[in-house]
Amino acid sequence: MQDVKKIARTISIIENHLDGYENILLNLASTYASPIIGITGPPGAGKSTLVDELISEIVKRNKTVAVLCIDPSSPFNMGALLGDRIRMSRWYTHDKVFIRSLASRKELGGLCPMIIEITEYLKTVDFDFVIVETVGVGQTEIEIAGIADTTVVCVVPESGDEIQTMKAGLMEIADIFVVNKSDRPGADVLVKNLHSMLAPLTKNTDAIPIVKTTANGGTGVEELYSVIEKKIVNPNVNNKRSWLLAEKAYHLIQVSRMKDIDKQELFNQIKKQTEEGRAFNLYRFVQSELY
Repeated sequence: MQDVKKIARTISIIENHLDGYENILLNLASTYASPIIGITGPPGAGKSTLVDELISEIVKRNKTVAVLCIDPSSPFNMGALLGDRIRMSRWYTHDKVFIRSLASRKELGGLCPMIIEITEYLKTVDFDFVIVETVGVGQTEIEIAGIADTTVVCVVPESGDEIQTMKAGLMEIADIFVVNKSDRPGADVLVKNLHSMLAPLTKNTDAIPIVKTTANGGTGVEELYSVIEKKIVNPNVNNKRSWLLAEKAYHLIQVSRMKDIDKQELFNQIKKQTEEGRAFNLYRFVQSELY
């Protein structure tokens, strides 16, 4: 197993933009790249339990895995609330598993601000898999498609009436669908509806697999692991990888160009101008900051 303390320290340096983080990223090895599996879906879909069982399948095969759990942020200190750590407590000290909770810091899309950089680092640490589990935030939770090599969208039978509204978001990012809690009524109907809705999207490509699981009992998780492994070994040949890299590049350029913008300083300036009774025009203010 890798040096867990070193990995944790490096992630902290990257996450908090501490001195030297850019050098770490610029000098990442490119000889090995662990596949990134994104697990996403609406709140209550059982993502954490599913990840817990996937870890079990991976460990059974004598493989290693790093898991990034994006947790909701504390409203007071912006730290992670660590809900997923409770569900995965049996893996804390396992020599083949590394788990790290990251705060979403109110970032839209169910991820955290430095997730691209952190996953790029973990890909080079020689884990067999890297799993990223997003916060359950519903339809907008599509940014994971820009991070993961394989995106697993987890839904439950109760999602049946919401499938139509998902189409614009979660429906189009899935490489694999999981119907979790499939022991509940309505699971087969949901599978049928998913097949119907996915048919137009897969006319010229391979069908998107739909796997039924009951993560609480581990049912179907072995099949899910096999489907994930097959997707990793035989990825679809299309422009997806280039688009994903373009999305990552766009995000990193955006962050780089915004690094000198201090939100607190913007607040101070706006507060001063409005308190002085001066007419405040947001667009003129933004232009003055840009030039």
